[in-house]
Amino acid sequence: MGRIVAITAVVLALAGCATAPAPQKPPLPVTPPQDIAASPIVRTPLPPTPLPAPAPDTEKVPAPPLVPVVVPPNTLYVCVTDTQGVRQQTAIEFSPKVGALCRKHPEMSACQYERNICRRSGGRVFAANGMEITQLTELEYDKRVLRVIFRADEGAATKLPARRQKGGK
Repeated sequence: MGRIVAITAVVLALAGCATAPAPQKPPLPVTPPQDIAASPIVRTPLPPTPLPAPAPDTEKVPAPPLVPVVVPPNTLYVCVTDTQGVRQQTAIEFSPKVGALCRKHPEMSACQYERNICRRSGGRVFAANGMEITQLTELEYDKRVLRVIFRADEGAATKLPARRQKGGK
């Protein structure tokens, strides 16, 4: 009886240590053609770009190749996803009012929301100037504004620090 319990415990411990397969990230949602005229934010896919093949003699994990990001005119952000050797780029366009706000204040919620949707789908966000907007950049944006973040596990709202105004208190 004791052996059965010990064997069962070992089997359960080994089963608990096994890693589950990584969940597939949902694809970036694209704005349907019939909604483009009325939508304040439009996500349109750009033509896919094939990635260059890696060198065959590499022993290390290869770094992603630096293929330039194509940013169409009047587009503030591009979401780039590299899957199976093909680079998929999706332009993120805003209505004129929202676009002007995001150009002046990229830390605003509507802009950050669109960037986070891209990241959740496994993409990387690039600005109109071709520079990647990383999580470090997002932290710099958060220093400029006061954000209240509600977290289910903490039970209370967390306030992030606000930037002090020049010459103010």
